[in-house]
Amino acid sequence: MDEVSTQGLDAEDVWDKLHEECGVFGIWGHPEAAQLTYYGLYALQHRGQESAGIASVDSITMHSHRGMGLVTEVFGQNQLPGLRGHAAVGHVRYSTAGGSHIANAQPLVFSFGKGNIALAHNGNLINARQIRDLLDRQGSIFQSTSDTEVVAHLIARGGYPSTVENVRASMTMIKGGYAFLILTDDQLIAMRDPLGLRPMALGMLGDAYVVASETCAFDTIGATFIRDVEPGEMLIIDADGLRTERFAQANRKALCTFEYIYFARPDSDIDGYNVHMVRKQLGRVLAREAPANADVVIGVPDSSISAAIGYAEELALPYEIGLIKNKYSGRTFIQPSQELRSLGVRLKLSAVRKIVAGKRVVMVDDSLVRGTTSMRLVQLLKDAGATEVHVRITSPPVRHSCFYGIDTSAREELIAARKSVDEICAFIGADSLAFLDESSMLSVFSEDGATKPDARSAHGFCNACFSGVYPTEIYTESPLSLTPKGV
Repeated sequence: MDEVSTQGLDAEDVWDKLHEECGVFGIWGHPEAAQLTYYGLYALQHRGQESAGIASVDSITMHSHRGMGLVTEVFGQNQLPGLRGHAAVGHVRYSTAGGSHIANAQPLVFSFGKGNIALAHNGNLINARQIRDLLDRQGSIFQSTSDTEVVAHLIARGGYPSTVENVRASMTMIKGGYAFLILTDDQLIAMRDPLGLRPMALGMLGDAYVVASETCAFDTIGATFIRDVEPGEMLIIDADGLRTERFAQANRKALCTFEYIYFARPDSDIDGYNVHMVRKQLGRVLAREAPANADVVIGVPDSSISAAIGYAEELALPYEIGLIKNKYSGRTFIQPSQELRSLGVRLKLSAVRKIVAGKRVVMVDDSLVRGTTSMRLVQLLKDAGATEVHVRITSPPVRHSCFYGIDTSAREELIAARKSVDEICAFIGADSLAFLDESSMLSVFSEDGATKPDARSAHGFCNACFSGVYPTEIYTESPLSLTPKGV
């Protein structure tokens, strides 16, 4: 048994997946802006289940409502009618920076000398603490612990006459992975970080412009996808329409590969690649790289289903639904007593005994973080009668922490940072274990039938959690200046 005990873990701890920080949605030029934002956030609920919020603007006033919980819990019949206006931004959140508290729920809304402003942010600013320390020493008073509020203070302190100029100047001072939506009294501004670490797309619904973290939100409201927002690009949408400019040069691209592996919905397209097709091809490549003598292939719901189908097709093995997800065990359920901690995974997943009993099973999953979930699932399948369980992971071992908006454990808690593959296999109780090699993972983006014709190199993605090679500097000290670059 590993030196890390699972006895004291609650149900969320044993479900040790990585968590995306949040999803954003914005719309300009539609009389039902808030209602459509509600639907857009519902489509993006998988990106954050901790809090939700919407801010809207009419010709006179900015309105907002936010709360802890799922979109359907935060917004009822009494909230949406009060969010009047032709434009809105919305946010769903899972905290990685700032902690879980209503003060950190977004969009953050402020009033200052130049008017009203609402900010919604997906990602993480790696130098937010350093900037915040400087602003604190200069007299700024913060209302939350979210790194998003740092940007609001920078914009408010800007000395330029227009909000766009102040936003542009503020962006030169922050580092990290982000997709920002900023709503003012007369503009909607959208920005994607210079490396494209976090996704963002542009669409249209009639004459209205729509911006969202994923294209699945467009499909939900009937909008048409136009294009992805480019790294380092700023969209300015107002009464005169849409215009774009660069606030930073994009010398390379480093989109987080976990968007394809795990985070995004399979019906979304990100930077030209369909998520379902990528995952299916990951499964095919993994099958060629690490085949298993087995009778049946199953996937861990929901994000690994596409990969499991690809794995099964490549080896001409039957794919079956061997694990069933309890749709109602989500973010909040009564925690089991200490004596019943082992039920943590069983509350979320159950094995289909008739499918796995007496079978050699390949269980395909997208990632393995601390190993606790894999251990519980292997035991679950063996308790259901599986004679062998072979675990196949469609990503490389996660050995390093993320600083760009993904909630990874501290490095010492990442099992692959401490143990070999054989040791991990023994810990989780599998009959065999294999991860997808990093180069094999990247090959998916150039294979025929996987994605689109133009191939991408390793420089197109951020794989820091696998390799430890970060696309930006990682700040540990604070020798910063609040003077924008070029000023």
